[in-house]
Amino acid sequence: MKILIVGNGGREHAIAWKTAQNPKVEKIYCAPGNGGTALMDKCENIDIEQIESLADFAEENIVDLTIVGPEVPLVNGIVDYFKERDLKIFGPSKKAAALEGSKSFSKNFMKKYGVKTADYEVFYERDKALEYLEVCNYPIVIKADGLAAGKGVVICENYSQAEDTITKFMVEDIFGDAGKKVVIEEFLVGVEASILSITDGQVILPFVSSKDHKQIYDEDKGPNTGGMGAIAPNPYVTEEVMKDFNENILKPTLKGIKEENFDYKGIVFFGVIITKNGAYLLEYNVRMGDPETQAVLPLMDSNLIELIEASLNNELSSFDLKWKNSHSCCVVAVSKGYPGKYEKGFKINMPKEVHSFIAGGVFKGGNLLTNGGRVLCTYAVENNLEHSIKKAYEDMGKIDFHGMYFRKDIGKLRY
Repeated sequence: MKILIVGNGGREHAIAWKTAQNPKVEKIYCAPGNGGTALMDKCENIDIEQIESLADFAEENIVDLTIVGPEVPLVNGIVDYFKERDLKIFGPSKKAAALEGSKSFSKNFMKKYGVKTADYEVFYERDKALEYLEVCNYPIVIKADGLAAGKGVVICENYSQAEDTITKFMVEDIFGDAGKKVVIEEFLVGVEASILSITDGQVILPFVSSKDHKQIYDEDKGPNTGGMGAIAPNPYVTEEVMKDFNENILKPTLKGIKEENFDYKGIVFFGVIITKNGAYLLEYNVRMGDPETQAVLPLMDSNLIELIEASLNNELSSFDLKWKNSHSCCVVAVSKGYPGKYEKGFKINMPKEVHSFIAGGVFKGGNLLTNGGRVLCTYAVENNLEHSIKKAYEDMGKIDFHGMYFRKDIGKLRY
């Protein structure tokens, strides 16, 4: 088999690593890939990102399956375009991808199908939003409607913070068109959980749960990032929580997918918060999470390609999805200044025995160099959570690059 993986992050490196374990897979093209995929035996990076060019490449090179990592090409309709050209691809249609591409579409979908979620209002004008913020309860959550690379959600403690956030989103256009419309949402108190899953449009199979750490600093302080680390399974996702999740979030979501006639053969990522009143859905993503994927895929005992093919062939109802009886932890190292401005091009010193997935790194001139904000993660799978955290940090201690920073409390339970 020849596989094409679209994307260049740590998630895509993890997908390539898991895909390469299938003996049928002889070649993996990563578009554009990164320094990690460049060093994998079966992999070849290709400098292509446009949807039409990717389809041309898949056709010319007789690619058997395309797997889309990031959200942007999904929201832009890559799946629809590939299918028009009779190319096999894994992911939701453009219509279904709006569940991530538009916060207002997503929240309205939840409301329509009875998915348990926080109360919300949608605003198209700054003045109307500010009027609402003058009378609402705080803290309050403000979300940019469109895609903002995981940074378009702000928890505001008071009106002054809320006004500043609205101005940045709707006037200063820090996220471009993504912030022209905003969702203002009730703030829920609890512990967050990430539940990745796979669907064929008729069945949703949940993966093992995980917990990411979004803020840049220890003790969940500072601005949101794309994710500073993750553990799996999530210790707060008990059998009772999963039962609540299945009844009040997963089942009504599947009902909506069916009734809206979504062409959805792909990943459904449920961003959940566990409160004293049960589990609520915060958001959908329509692809694997990053860095959750780097913690979850090492625990998967099943073959990823066989799982994807079961989705594409409407056979998930009979697929026996298996997981290791273990715990995993991944710790992310970032460039100094991230999630703001940062420099790149620094040599990454890392011994070969370290278990890592590269994200913002490029292989150039015989060296691995920093090439992004989130540079890499170390990961470990052990028989308990404490051991996996310890091993991931031991490996992180063997890595060095200029301006390297990582949180010291990934996996620490504080509730």
